[in-house]
Amino acid sequence: MSNNPTVKCPTCRQPGKWFETEFGPFCSRRCKLVDLGKWFDEDHVIEAPLRPDMFDGYEDLPPGEYLDQPDG
Repeated sequence: MSNNPTVKCPTCRQPGKWFETEFGPFCSRRCKLVDLGKWFDEDHVIEAPLRPDMFDGYEDLPPGEYLDQPDG
């Protein structure tokens, strides 16, 4: 599994290695802010509370402590 996969920007759907930038998974600051605005306008919502069974199968994933570390 790659630590920097090619992904589609959640806003504009343009593919790229967006985790290489400070805006990842978005391709730009603009796309990141557009997404944030959608959350503020409640266009994006979490419709149901999380349940423990929603996490089944994820306990076997390798540790990802590197994901929480700033670059540099």
